[in-house]
Amino acid sequence: MANKWVYTFKEGNMSMRNLLGGKGANLAEMTEIGLPVPQGFTITTEACTQYYEDGRKINDEIMAQAMEGVAWMEKENGKKFGDLENPLLVSVRSGARASMPGMMDTILNLGLNDDVVAAMIKGNPDPAFERFVYDSYRRFIQMFSDVVMEVGKKYFEQLIDKMKEEKGVQYDVDLTAADLKELAEQFKAEYKNQLGTDFPSDPVEQLKLAIEAVFRSWDNPRANVYRRDNDIPYSWGTAVNVMPMVFGNLNNESGTGVAFTRDPATGEKKLMGEFLKNAQGEDVVAGVRTPMPIAQMEQEFPEAYAEFIKVCETLENHYHDMQDMEFTVENKKLYMLQCRNGKRTAQAALKIACDLVDEGHKTEAEAVAMIDPRNLDTLLHPQFDAAALKAATPIGKGLGASPGAACGKIVFTADDAVEWAEKGEKVILVRLETSPEDITGMKSAEGILTVRGGMTSHAAVVARGMGECCVSGCGDIDMDEENKQFTLAGKTFK
Repeated sequence: MANKWVYTFKEGNMSMRNLLGGKGANLAEMTEIGLPVPQGFTITTEACTQYYEDGRKINDEIMAQAMEGVAWMEKENGKKFGDLENPLLVSVRSGARASMPGMMDTILNLGLNDDVVAAMIKGNPDPAFERFVYDSYRRFIQMFSDVVMEVGKKYFEQLIDKMKEEKGVQYDVDLTAADLKELAEQFKAEYKNQLGTDFPSDPVEQLKLAIEAVFRSWDNPRANVYRRDNDIPYSWGTAVNVMPMVFGNLNNESGTGVAFTRDPATGEKKLMGEFLKNAQGEDVVAGVRTPMPIAQMEQEFPEAYAEFIKVCETLENHYHDMQDMEFTVENKKLYMLQCRNGKRTAQAALKIACDLVDEGHKTEAEAVAMIDPRNLDTLLHPQFDAAALKAATPIGKGLGASPGAACGKIVFTADDAVEWAEKGEKVILVRLETSPEDITGMKSAEGILTVRGGMTSHAAVVARGMGECCVSGCGDIDMDEENKQFTLAGKTFK
């Protein structure tokens, strides 16, 4: 019998974590317990190992099974991949056995090309819809170029910033359909300029390249650093999840969010999270716009919010642990995109473990086993002297994304942080927002300060995992990364 490299979400479950990766196993488990999950498939961790054995190539058997998965997905969702009448767009996301937040790569809106874009707009001439299509297209070109072809993000970000400046707007959401169409063209030209070939328009080729990129990202420098720090064996490999896109950026009846069933900083039993209207998933995590607290979602989308509250309860009762969830609302309808046991601070871990015993979810022995001994040291975090804090005058405020206290000299890049720390300097890494490439600098710094991003941004999640102090979303800072300085409360810091 040939090897089985691909499992649909209806074929897997939570116990198959080693084969399907954490994300795939949990998507299958959520499907099994009847939660609203867009129906897709997972390519196994064994296929990743095979890819490396075959000299970093995806063999025909794996690719053929992936295309069978696409055919199944087309049937389940009533749309066709690369079709001009009713196109199916997919996301391609990694998922290793152990959660590695922000370490691996994701591609959204795969399956778009000029013809599909034109056909979608022809089918729905509403100007807001046209804007959505071009927004999705430029995002796809940007992510695909960055993740799959390793054309740096910065080229595209410079083009977006230039466009915003020309149009005199502050946010991406303020750009019109025509602006975004122009950006998509500029992005494709930049792609050709960097790589010497045209942007791939065949959805099957796009998919193959994307799957390879996810397998390849298992071996990227930042994933290797993270694995060494967290004792994750290289041999495990990563799975690839392919699922139909649901669009949080479709219109103002849509949005996307990240939430925890309990507060990951304190452990308090209340829903905590963030939501952005008219946005795609990476917007919340990347901290491009500052999101609204999840409670506000109740006013905006009462039906989806009520359903989400039920989902949270179902998941806690099912997994008997605090859950970290990603979800999207498309036209007021809720879709669950991920759940996992949430990363938490040591204080929160102790409180949650005790509460889970009181609530009958765990025995005392299970609760003790939930606490990672390495985490207990974070209970002994440095803290500022309370009297000195009271007497001090604040010059700016952000979110206390990861506990502790830190002081040091300001550096603006991860490389500087590493270099200065090696000379024995204590440093604070200050960034507009951190990205996975910054991990070595985040490790070397005493603390991290970001201008953008919320409690679920990359900086916040990674700093909490490292037990390092982090303040995110200090929007009063006027940042000048180019010249390595910022202005706050009328004073310039270099």
